Amino acid sequence: MNRRLLPLALAALAACGRGAPADLVVFGRTWTGDPANPSAQAVAVRGDTIAAVGDSATIAALVGPQTTVLATPGLVTPGFTDGHVHFLPGGFQLASIDLRDATTKAEFIRRIAAYAAERKPGEWIVGGDWDHEQWPGTPLPERSWIDSVTRDNPVWLSRLDGHMALANSKALAAAGITRATPDIPGGEIVRGAGGEPTGILKDAAQAPVDAARPAPTPEQADAALQRAFSFAASKGVTGVVSVSVPWEEVAAWRRAHAAGTQLVRGALFPPLEQWRRVADTLRTYGPGDARLRVAGVKGYVDGSLGSTTALFVEPYLDAPGKAGLFVTHPDSLRRWVGAADSAGLQVTVHAIGERANRFILDVYDSVAKAHGAKDRRFRVEHAQHLLGPDIARFAAQGVIPSMQPSHVTDDGAWAHKRIRPAQLERTYAFRALLDAEAPLVFGSDWTVAPLDPLLGISAAVTRRTRDGKHPDGWVPSQKVTVAEALRAYTAANAYGVFAERERGVLKPGMQADLVLLDRDILRIPPTEIAQAGVLATVMGGKVTYRR
Repeated sequence: MNRRLLPLALAALAACGRGAPADLVVFGRTWTGDPANPSAQAVAVRGDTIAAVGDSATIAALVGPQTTVLATPGLVTPGFTDGHVHFLPGGFQLASIDLRDATTKAEFIRRIAAYAAERKPGEWIVGGDWDHEQWPGTPLPERSWIDSVTRDNPVWLSRLDGHMALANSKALAAAGITRATPDIPGGEIVRGAGGEPTGILKDAAQAPVDAARPAPTPEQADAALQRAFSFAASKGVTGVVSVSVPWEEVAAWRRAHAAGTQLVRGALFPPLEQWRRVADTLRTYGPGDARLRVAGVKGYVDGSLGSTTALFVEPYLDAPGKAGLFVTHPDSLRRWVGAADSAGLQVTVHAIGERANRFILDVYDSVAKAHGAKDRRFRVEHAQHLLGPDIARFAAQGVIPSMQPSHVTDDGAWAHKRIRPAQLERTYAFRALLDAEAPLVFGSDWTVAPLDPLLGISAAVTRRTRDGKHPDGWVPSQKVTVAEALRAYTAANAYGVFAERERGVLKPGMQADLVLLDRDILRIPPTEIAQAGVLATVMGGKVTYRR
């Protein structure tokens, strides 16, 4: 406990006879997220529910001999929800090769060689999260770079955005991809001299290698999920929206839920094309509870800016022959969205480019008009690049823009070479969407970006880029306030999955999810938010992390 707060805690212990004791009491300046009572000095918890929020003296009277007492000199907030993660893959990545900060070709190859030397023959080498934009003047990696150092192992290493990956020759052979393999709709097999695959596969072209890779065992999935739980809790995360969820992940979450080892709430969105199976699952198992729900389905319109597969109206500046692609056929998207909505499922769809966002807004509008009014809360994952008139459509149609502020720090370093200045002004348009009263939610896209809401808040508020070239912010007109960013990680995210009556704000009767920060991010300079840390995390009244 902080030394300055020790006298308060002792006084609280002396007052234990007054009122029914709480199971947990937290002292510290509190941002509640509740407009009716926006700030407080302490929070009391009984069981998994918030019992009281108020001044220190009032809450101190609820401390008993068995009460757990936490305190911070910084700030108490509702627990963070990450509105867009790939959670089980993130758990696997925590134990896999990491190439995110490999800034040269030589370092890229060296790390892969060192990792391969410790693997058993035949064991797949996966993970990576490499970023070729950090290698100035260097082309995309090729299998020829790594074949000689991975002779005994198939290699399948994803770019950090997940929309292209590098396979070595053994992995291509396992997938049956050769020079004679035709292009795959919705993707691209990058080819070199004579049409030979270089090893780079984009979007839908990744499917054959994914299919060839052995599925994880239940034991491996459970271990990866527990790694992800612990890591998320250390970042103040009490809930996640996990998207594009494979069924082995659904099963792992259910095992953790049944065993009582779940440290993070989960709202799971399996693939849109499997809408019928999801609907059948909900009929069989029910909608779930406050800890775990199969919440809906998630599809794709396009790819990513980094892979030049995000779908735009105009061609890319540095790839004049390309304007992106439909990862999913438009007719299939229309049919699946309509069917999922008819089945009562919440639908969210990945759209990054301007044309992709306009397309899915049109689809949502058409489905809503055809099926009649209801609280469906359609979502768009990323919503990164928008045409001016489409910003207001999010609010008008009630569509939730689910965005990832940390991507600003990456894309802002190189997006100018790919799209035009006028387009950049509507990139990650947080301010414009909030001003239009769109229900903006924030997440990370982990493992594409770090699972750390404090880094996301910093990015949304400062819009500084990793290269240090935008000290006042990249497109500073799109900055938001710290309070607005906090809401996007708490109450807004609860709304985003129909959980606003259960969590997202600190007030009596709500689920006791909260985080103690080591400094008050509402009062320190915004440029210092990225250095803030988590002292403790509480989910459902239980301490899930303590520093």
